[in-house]
Amino acid sequence: MYDLHLVTIAIIAANVLVSMKGFNDSAFFERYKFGIGPIRAGQKDRMVTSGFLHVDLTHLLFNMITLYFFADRVINWFGAGKFLIIYFVSLVAGSLLALFFHKDEPYYSAVGASGAVTGILYAAILLDPGMNLYLMFIPIPIPAYVLGIGYLLYSIYGMKNRLGNIGHTAHFGGAIGGFATTLLFEPNLLFTETLMVVLLAIPIVILFALEKMGKL
Repeated sequence: MYDLHLVTIAIIAANVLVSMKGFNDSAFFERYKFGIGPIRAGQKDRMVTSGFLHVDLTHLLFNMITLYFFADRVINWFGAGKFLIIYFVSLVAGSLLALFFHKDEPYYSAVGASGAVTGILYAAILLDPGMNLYLMFIPIPIPAYVLGIGYLLYSIYGMKNRLGNIGHTAHFGGAIGGFATTLLFEPNLLFTETLMVVLLAIPIVILFALEKMGKL
């Protein structure tokens, strides 16, 4: 059985409990989800609380399964304290990027731990760049960094074309948060994993270049 760290269990439990409350209490869900209008009116707590709410059980399971597989890689490297910092920095970074890109859309809203979880995923890729992942229906291992870079490029496409009811901006912001905080905690990666750092930075540069050119 996979031996989960107590901190990972606590984060998963918090997401499950808050999400279940939101599933059954629409007033609670509406009060604590990410919303541009309420946040700009002063309810800044939504930038964190929204990261523990989910739209439905599938949304919750997807995020928690991803966290299940990658959280302890980061904890084993940094310890529980720094893991929590990376998690919450990524969560807030996702909210901040969403606030930046959607600041003129008062009715824009979102929920989910995706920003925080994507930050943990990117931290894990930086710390273990040789890691391989297996996807359903694909019988061969895929390098984690390939999926990571591809996911960010897809997020840019999703942001540009407003694909689905998905918080692509929060995913991207979370990845930036995890990427930057991991390098802050382990700056030697700039020298020992230079190629990986550069590759993972490319989608981030593309995002802000497109924004600067007014194409997002």
